[in-house]
Parts: sequence; structure tokens; C-alpha cells
Amino acid sequence: MKIASMFFETKKEMPKDAEMISHKLLIKGGYVSLSSSGVYAYLPLFLRVYKKVEKIIIEEMDRIGGQQLLLPVLTPKELWDETGRWNDFGSEMFRLKDRKDRDYALCPTHEEVITDIARKSIRSYKQLPQIWYQIQTKFRDEPRPRSGLLRVRQFEMKDSYSLDTNTSNLERAYNKHREAYIRMFKRLGIDLTIVEAASGLMGGAKSEEFMAISDSGEDRIALCNKCDYSSNMEVADTKSNDYNFEDSELKEIHTPVKGDVETVSDYLNEDRKRFIKSILIITDNKPVFLLVPGERDIEEKKIELIFGEKFRYANDKEINQYTGADKGYISPINLDIKVYADTSLKDAKGMISGANKNDFHIKGINIKRDMKDIEFVNIKTVRENDNCPVCDSGKLLIKKCIEIGHIFQLGTKYSASMKAMYLDNNGKEKPIVMGSYGIGLGRVISTIIEQHNDENGIIWPISIAPFSIIIIPLNIKNEKIMNKAEELYALLKKDHEVMLDDRDLRAGNKFKDADLTGIPVRIIIGKKFIETNEIEISIRNSTEKITVKPTDLLNVVNEIIEDKKGLCKID
Repeated sequence: MKIASMFFETKKEMPKDAEMISHKLLIKGGYVSLSSSGVYAYLPLFLRVYKKVEKIIIEEMDRIGGQQLLLPVLTPKELWDETGRWNDFGSEMFRLKDRKDRDYALCPTHEEVITDIARKSIRSYKQLPQIWYQIQTKFRDEPRPRSGLLRVRQFEMKDSYSLDTNTSNLERAYNKHREAYIRMFKRLGIDLTIVEAASGLMGGAKSEEFMAISDSGEDRIALCNKCDYSSNMEVADTKSNDYNFEDSELKEIHTPVKGDVETVSDYLNEDRKRFIKSILIITDNKPVFLLVPGERDIEEKKIELIFGEKFRYANDKEINQYTGADKGYISPINLDIKVYADTSLKDAKGMISGANKNDFHIKGINIKRDMKDIEFVNIKTVRENDNCPVCDSGKLLIKKCIEIGHIFQLGTKYSASMKAMYLDNNGKEKPIVMGSYGIGLGRVISTIIEQHNDENGIIWPISIAPFSIIIIPLNIKNEKIMNKAEELYALLKKDHEVMLDDRDLRAGNKFKDADLTGIPVRIIIGKKFIETNEIEISIRNSTEKITVKPTDLLNVVNEIIEDKKGLCKID
């Protein structure tokens, strides 16, 4: 296309409220336009990238036997009530009423809808397995939209669903998707890590996230430096220290100092490992104790997985009401309050925690002996250089990253509650075994920019660049230059996607726009062509410049493009 007639408008300045480089470059490069908080218009350049990402995803989904469909965005409350997620989603779900006062939701996800279709159409095991997928707009009422397309209210997703007769077949479908995702992301030029993840509100027995390492990422993962262990911080664990000290009777000790672990341990000259941090939270209007080793903190994301977002920390008045003491001097000892203790404390004894009496602690705590109604869960933080929970010698690394895909083994969570059943070969009715697999397209495109940029702008992998080539005539008023530019444009666009910068601008402005928008191959027609009949070719992510005669240009450009395509090819 010729830029002078395109919807092509780059910005001189970075948007002031943008923090992530992808957000800055998408706005400055004229790829998207902010419509309202968390809602973006996709402009022509962006849509060309989007369509290429979509095409790669469709090709890989079709390769594993997926069948594309399109599900409604507007869904009735009754569907969500069947699984309980009308209430579970809380304020993240956009809700509305029609003119007859019936409740509807704008879909944040489509498990209920797909299960409804399955129960209406699947009758026999002979109709299984199935893989259904769509690429559809979804909505979440994100409280703090930020980071451009990474945290928005309206977004596009590829979500697919596998329907099977049993868990072994589900595992097969899950692995097919896993391999398809690896292929997709390689073709898109993304460097990624696959990590163990929490299933959260989606439910199910197993899930993994596809993470792109990025210093500007909003998630954190733990990786072992020796083995393949990798996990989201929501479920990450570490080989625990031994908290099995000498057993003894409970003994109340005077601690007339500030009640935090650091101060009390110094006062008693005791190792912090001997302490239990006792934190009181409120959930469903009831008090609950959380216990972690004194040297650790609570990982709030893990707490959210147990209680949802409904929990909160008890205030000073509530702490005193339920325990009789102030913060820093409390514990579950002799209290009838539910306890969730970190798994590392399962065999802990000889420990110290609050005595539920100001300026006093209790020594000699045997957690199994002395605490009632206790459940052991993974709630502690994991830190850099912790021991790997899998191998003997590895240390954990903590990395920032961006989630670009998530796959779930749902099992029968939705089919059982919504009665999506099939008849097996013995005529017995059984629930369909399901999997769910998602990719956010906007997140993928933003992640590609996060991994492929420099100080001048975007560096698109050629597999998804909006155009492969940009022709830049440096003086559009020179007839010889423009004739050659038009001739090359007509020649190259037969096999490639080509932009011709026919704007009457200075060369520097044209070069800046070419860098900013990230077009991979640049053909420059200028003074050298007038003087020596030579044309310059440069590559976006290289300082190398190639000078060729017009008769050789087509072959050279074809070789460059094929070479760049090879970087994202799958064998």
C-alpha cells in the first residue's frame, strides 16, 4: 500500500500514562487508539498483525483436529447459575438486563456455553472425542486497566475445548494442545517457558501456563537452575527447612517488646526458624488463622486461591476481640478458630508463637498436638535461591514474565453440574470429560513487542509483520527516483506485502517511522541511485546495509525474507 493514502499516523511523543514498552510503541506507532479505560480500537496496521497471529493459531488448531465455531458473547444468567459462577465471578463480570428485566452477562469465558452445546448434541461415546475452538471477543470488568493490551476490559481470545470419554483421553487432548501451543509461539517468535499453574476459578485437576520472560512482566515464576522445575508463584514450593525441634511442654514466656518475629527472636536470642507467624484473617465473616514459619511471609495469591478475593486481614479491634491480645502476641493456641498452616509446618514442634496475651509468647508448641481444626496448605512465599522442591542440588530463580496462554484439565467440573452426559459402550450414562485451553491475542502481540524492540521502535518477526517491505524514495519530486520506486513497488507486491512511502517528508522522518512501525526490510532509493544506479537494502534489526543494482534487487530481497522466515519455521 502507498502510505500517503493509508490510515497511517505515528505520534511524536510516547503516551505519558504508558509504562510498558509495548503499550508505548502500539500507541506511538499508530497501531491502536484508546477508546475508553481498558478498551482499544485496533487500527489498520494492528489488524494486519492480528490477522496473521490469528491465521497461525487457526492453522495449528486445525492441525490437531480442532473445529472452529463462534459462540455468543451475550449469555443468560441461568447458564452461570448452574455452575455457581454467576456469584463466583463477582464484580469482574459485566452484567446487564434486557427490556424484560432478564439477567445477562457479557462472557468473560465460555465453559458454560460450550457445555450447554455439548449436552444438547453429544449422546454417545461414538461422538467423542471432539475439539471445538473459537476466536472471540470477551469482557472482564478489570478494576485497574493498565499495561496497554495486557490488562483490559475487552479482549480477543482463542479458547478451545476438548470433550472426551475418560481422563486418559483428556490427557491426550491436553498434550495435543500443549504441543500446538509450543508450535504457535515458536512461529510467532516468542521465547517462552511452561510452568505449573493454579486452576483458580476455572477449576480442574491440572493446568499449565505459557509464560514469556520479560522484565516488565506482571507475573512471577520460580525456575530451578538445575532441573526442569518451573511454577507460577501461586503454586510454587520449595524444599522446606526442618522445623522439628526438641519436643517439650508448653511454657508461657514474658516478651515485653514489640511483638514481631524479628524483635522477639532477638530479645529471646532464638533462631527465627523456631517461630510461627500467626496471622488472623476474616472470610465469610468468620476468623481464620494462617500460619507460616517465622522466616517466611504469606503469598497472597495462594490465599486468594483458597478463599477467593473475599478474605481480608483482621483489623486491630477484631484481633483483640477474637484472641484477647494485640497483633504480634496471638496464635491459635487454646482458641476455637479454624487454622490453615503451611505444609512446611506439618511436623513442627518446639516452636514459639503468641500466647494471646499482650507481652507474652508460648514456647514448646507441637503443632499437631496443640492446635485444633488444622489444615495444611502451601501458603508461604518462595524466594530467590530457595532449594528446588524436586531435585537435590537446584536453586530457585524468580523471574518476571507475561502469561500468554493457559491450558486446563477441567475433568467433569462443568459437565457434572450441567448434566452434559454421554452413553458409554455399555449403555451407562457418564459425564463428558473436558479440557479448556486459552490464548489472549492482544497479550500475544504485546508480548512479541516486549521481546522484539529497541530504542527506535518495534522489530516484528516477519511471520506477523504488517508489511514485509517498505520502499522509501528519498525525494518524491525526482522523477527518476519515483519511477523506480513505483516500478519496484509493482514488482515486489506480486509476492510480498509492500509499503511505499510516497509522502513528501524529509528522509529522517521516513526512517523514524519505518523503525517505529517495525517493518523488517527497507529499500532506500536516493542519491546513490541517481549517481551510480544503486539501491540500498537494510534490515530492521541490523546495522548492515546492502547495496545492489536494480536487476539484482528481487533475488536479494527474496533471499533476505526467506532467511528471516526460517527463524520462525517449524520442522
